[in-house]
Amino acid sequence: MKKYLYPMFVLISLHTGVSAQNTIPTSGEQDRAYWSNLLYTIAYPVVHSMAQGKLHKDLPLEKGPHYYLKVEKVTYTEVVGRTMAGIAPWLALPDDDTEEGRMRKQIRTELLQGLPNLVNPEHEDYLNFRTEGQPIVDAAFMAQAFMRAPKALWEPLDPVTKKRIVAEFKSLRDRKAAYSNWLLFAGITEAFLMQVGEQYDPARMDFAYHKMKEWYVGDGWYSDGEAFAFDYYNSFVIHPMMVDMLGAMTEKSLMNKTEYALAVKRMVRYAESQERMVSPEGTFPVIGRSIAYRMGVFQALAQVALQHRLPASVTPAQTRCAMTSVMKRLFEPSGTFDANGWLQIGLAGHQPELGDQYISTGSLYLTTVGFLPLGLPADDPFWTAPAADWTAKKAFSGQSVQKDYKVNY
Repeated sequence: MKKYLYPMFVLISLHTGVSAQNTIPTSGEQDRAYWSNLLYTIAYPVVHSMAQGKLHKDLPLEKGPHYYLKVEKVTYTEVVGRTMAGIAPWLALPDDDTEEGRMRKQIRTELLQGLPNLVNPEHEDYLNFRTEGQPIVDAAFMAQAFMRAPKALWEPLDPVTKKRIVAEFKSLRDRKAAYSNWLLFAGITEAFLMQVGEQYDPARMDFAYHKMKEWYVGDGWYSDGEAFAFDYYNSFVIHPMMVDMLGAMTEKSLMNKTEYALAVKRMVRYAESQERMVSPEGTFPVIGRSIAYRMGVFQALAQVALQHRLPASVTPAQTRCAMTSVMKRLFEPSGTFDANGWLQIGLAGHQPELGDQYISTGSLYLTTVGFLPLGLPADDPFWTAPAADWTAKKAFSGQSVQKDYKVNY
């Protein structure tokens, strides 16, 4: 069995399935330790294998039933882009001498060590951006990571690696994005190129935004294409990626500030609804495609918290406590991780039947985007406020609770 440098608590609670729900204090300090240990546990096999130049050798190739992609062509790009998208804000924090700080520095150091290999055509870990449609998706998550932490992840790279990443991203233009949330993948990659001073295609950004605007159905929800689907793609992709893309466009005067503000308001409303979806027990509705992305379900709520945009009805403390309760339900069941520390297909444990036909091991790492509030410093109210019950927990215990409503924007 490969030995990873996991904190002892994480080894005990996550790899054996021993529940920590009734033994971990619910203070913000303890919650943050739980989150950071868990994110480290998830990300470590990815970045350590990258740093060792062994990602292609180490990553398991588990696939969902009826998988239809060429797994060797796509899963490695998936695991890198998705892991980066979630850990980027955390890695952007300054170094410190705490246990968390040492873990964070190790992850950042090994990630930066491994990235040059991924765009070196002569290296065995070279990622595929040049064929298949799926790399359009995961180049976008990588681009979003660079946008979320430019000083930590982009600026330290050497000029050759930067040039190669830009070339790989531009190579995606010979393929068509699907007529769905995929339009945002094409758009945000161009937004990143724009931010770093490279040649970019403004039409891809503009088209992605205007189609999503046409597909808005109300009360914070967008349709993922012309037909509405009841799933979590508003959180997996649509709100976070559109707001990040529009923010970049607004900075370059390619988008009206009013349009950007409207997109933010809609994301905040959706995030408010997400907090209400967390049951008193820390569960949520198991609906739609890609449920194996686990905490990725809550990316919109996580990003709104990270950006200090939570509405008045949703305090930072109740958001933290709700999300912590969900994490314990998702990651503590036995079988969540394999013997070498890699995620396995499932929601709460190993449930291969929950893998859609495009889900492989690399896909699962979109779960990291549920950890975005770790980008807030430890002295932020998100982490320092006393524990608080979330909406459903208050409602079902007879406490006073604010009723829901609808919006007309």
